[in-house]
Amino acid sequence: MTKLTPIEIAHLEEHRQAKGTAEVSLEAEPVAGGIMCFSGPGSWSNQAVALGLDGPVTDDELDRLVAFYVERGVEPRIEVSPFVDASLFAGLARRGFQLREMENVLACDLGGDEARPLRERHPLGWPDELEVVRVDPTDEAAVRTHVEIATSGFRPLDRPIDESMFEIGRRVVRHPRTRAFTATLEGVAVGAGAMEVGEAGEAGGASALFGTSVLEQARRRGVQLALILTRLDEARRAGARVATIGSRPGISTERNAARVGFGMAYSKAILAMQGEGLVPSP
Repeated sequence: MTKLTPIEIAHLEEHRQAKGTAEVSLEAEPVAGGIMCFSGPGSWSNQAVALGLDGPVTDDELDRLVAFYVERGVEPRIEVSPFVDASLFAGLARRGFQLREMENVLACDLGGDEARPLRERHPLGWPDELEVVRVDPTDEAAVRTHVEIATSGFRPLDRPIDESMFEIGRRVVRHPRTRAFTATLEGVAVGAGAMEVGEAGEAGGASALFGTSVLEQARRRGVQLALILTRLDEARRAGARVATIGSRPGISTERNAARVGFGMAYSKAILAMQGEGLVPSP
């Protein structure tokens, strides 16, 4: 089986992300071949994804996108891959959308059969006393521990998780295509990461690895690498053809992913439209 091209990976990943985000958000509506989602001011799910991948985007569709977010008091925010129709870029520019950040989508082909035991494949050596276990989504205490650790890298260290962030995290863990994992060192939970398994029939499926954080006291000990390797094995067992990771350019996630076979698939732009009284996107 030939490897997927970047544009094929983008179609799999962007539509997977759009569907998965919609299913855990409080509100979601289709628009321009993609999805726009909302879960309350400040939520990471307040974003539009996968627009323009299948053809031109009209002014009416973009006006509807802007109105969807403005009516809810938040900035319109959209993730745009390089393979969209040019009409999307032109329409966003006319409405004053500004570039906020870039994200690299990394991909790992899963066509090969990895026979070596998991612990032997860790490039730094599997850390002593490290265990990575799948979270039981019906175990409320285990879910809370996982979500609190998984979000620790995406909020101020001195701010506890608020209930709205916890609620969407819990919905993610309990989503039927999500498999969440918690890493422990000497019995203490120190890391977390989840994955979504693509549905069967999607060109072999794309599994996305996301929501990974390691507590500060356990960093630089190979915990993140162990979480990545564990989820790659899970993706293979689920029959996925490719695994993806979204990462800000140049951070440790990107470096660790490269150590276990991930490479650059494509970059995408995160754009938002400012407005008086609108809550900024996170």
